[in-house]
Amino acid sequence: MRRDVAALYVDPRGPYPKLVEHWWDERRDARTYAGPWPVVAHPPCGPWGRLKHLCTKQPRELAPLAVEQVRRWGGVLEHPAGSTLWSALQIPKPGSPPDKYGGRTIEVRQVDWGHGCIKPTWLYLVGISRAGRAAPPARGLPTHRMTNGPRGASARTDLRRASAEKRRRTPFAFAEWLLSLAATVAPNRRCPPSLPLEPPDTAEPTPRPPPGQAPAEAKPTAEAVPLERQPRKPCAAKPPRGSSE
Repeated sequence: MRRDVAALYVDPRGPYPKLVEHWWDERRDARTYAGPWPVVAHPPCGPWGRLKHLCTKQPRELAPLAVEQVRRWGGVLEHPAGSTLWSALQIPKPGSPPDKYGGRTIEVRQVDWGHGCIKPTWLYLVGISRAGRAAPPARGLPTHRMTNGPRGASARTDLRRASAEKRRRTPFAFAEWLLSLAATVAPNRRCPPSLPLEPPDTAEPTPRPPPGQAPAEAKPTAEAVPLERQPRKPCAAKPPRGSSE
């Protein structure tokens, strides 16, 4: 059992409790993870998938937080191929140059680790060695498909549709491989002090003024003005000695 990696947002019925000592599920609350080990993160993908409009029970904010945790501690984030999380947080897609955190994305097929479906998957890797970033050669053959329609990797309509449990399941060998990738993160790569994390921009956009009208200037509050720039109140003149007020 590994003690040098942490697994976040995992299913307690899945393979990770048998593979790694440090793991966080919904009850333990992976949002509270504060290091020091590199991570393998499996945040909920429903709010970021093709059918996100039907997902009402999975918190949307967990995936962006998992991205921050991978960037801070190094490791791997796993999501289905095509996840809209990549565009929302400007994560480099497969084949793109690395981002400023050194993060890259590769695409793998979980069928190559024993999954019953092809299940294309994107892995966001931060701090992983060059050798680890190479996806293994395709070697698995699917026995089931993910969807009913002939779409993408599920175009094999001669295969039976997998159950929800089978589709969701993480192969034991795949979890082992992800943990081995995260274990290659160098200790001095974790939580780099020179590169502060930037939380995702979730603020509402500023409305545009009507045509011909100049935009209103925002008035800074007293709390937002640095102390040295805040106006000083004039000091009251001291009365001369011997005088009474």
